[in-house]
Amino acid sequence: MTMLEPPVGGWIASIDSAPGVPVMRWASRARTIAGIEKELARIWAQPDLATDVSGDGRAARHIAARTSVLNLVVVARRPELGEHSASIISRLTGRHPSRTLILSPVDPDGPAWLDGQIQAHCVLPRADAPEVCAEIIYLTAGGEAGRHLQAIVAPLLVHDLPVTVWWPGEPPFGTPMADEIVGMADRLLVDGSMWSGDGLARLRSMAALFQDPSLAVTDFALTRQSRWREAIASTFDMPDLLPYVNSLRAVEVTYASHDDTGVAGTSNVVKPLYHVAWLASRLGMTVERPLTAGASGWAGQLLEAALRSGRREVGVTLKPVTSSAPSGTTLRVDLLAERRGSELRVSVTAEAETVQVRAWLDGVTMLERDFRAPRRTEEDLLAEALELTGRDPVGTNAIRLAALLAG
Repeated sequence: MTMLEPPVGGWIASIDSAPGVPVMRWASRARTIAGIEKELARIWAQPDLATDVSGDGRAARHIAARTSVLNLVVVARRPELGEHSASIISRLTGRHPSRTLILSPVDPDGPAWLDGQIQAHCVLPRADAPEVCAEIIYLTAGGEAGRHLQAIVAPLLVHDLPVTVWWPGEPPFGTPMADEIVGMADRLLVDGSMWSGDGLARLRSMAALFQDPSLAVTDFALTRQSRWREAIASTFDMPDLLPYVNSLRAVEVTYASHDDTGVAGTSNVVKPLYHVAWLASRLGMTVERPLTAGASGWAGQLLEAALRSGRREVGVTLKPVTSSAPSGTTLRVDLLAERRGSELRVSVTAEAETVQVRAWLDGVTMLERDFRAPRRTEEDLLAEALELTGRDPVGTNAIRLAALLAG
């Protein structure tokens, strides 16, 4: 039955493309794994249909054969997540061509069924070059098929290419479905700033994945903070301030909250926590006491913890402030260091395209510096993640320490 599944769709040959602008060249549909494989084979088995012909009848340009450097598996448990992810991925076709599978499990208690939409997206690098093409396969699975996605994904991967799993939304770490999908991956991409509640339980579950030495994890919430990290590090470029880097006494991160109930756990604190975890991991600190709810702040309870740096205890405070910014957005990072009777205070803030750093030594202004540092888009974050190979030790250590701070 599967081999007799009739083809539905094919080449879309009437679209002219401009250099750098991705276009869809193929669209078809199948309802079985064998049918999807047959459609994928059809795409690249018809070179005549991939030819633009000039007015005098000569072949003007050929669309290139499939170009894939990796498998990208997107688990989108809501349709809008899948559409949003596909839009980002299609814009990266020329930079990071991949075979992309976008999975949407639905109706787990209904009958087993599968719907596959197969597309080829192509981009013209320049006017005189062949197009670079890659496939996107939308897979909607219901019933038993939706509960065992590994059986659907495995046959459709390009063998011998790395597998990156991008899980927008909230990955259900520890469930059989998540274990199966993550177990196939060389790299897992998430965005911890989008998790519900304070995000700490999911952060702890994600850190446990590092027990698999072959898996790398990239959290966009951590990657976004690179401009903050560069600004903080720049403070200690000054010879007069460098000795204070190992004399920290307190770290306070102020973040946006939309909650005024005074109850901890209602705002996502993954990004604020990552600031502390990155700094602590780079300076070789250990966790003395994990986060606990403290006194009430301007928009909820403070979260407090303690780090250990040699003989010094370093206090940690995550402070919510009522703000119109997205909940959990970092608004300010303050550092306090004490050395030989002198006190250094450092404050880092960010607005739009700029990060500001201010430093005072015993009340005297030592540094006022503004960095032009645009916020990274999701396209930037995904492109950077797809270029990585192996584990990023800085990111891995920061996530591990953040999980320890989370208890």
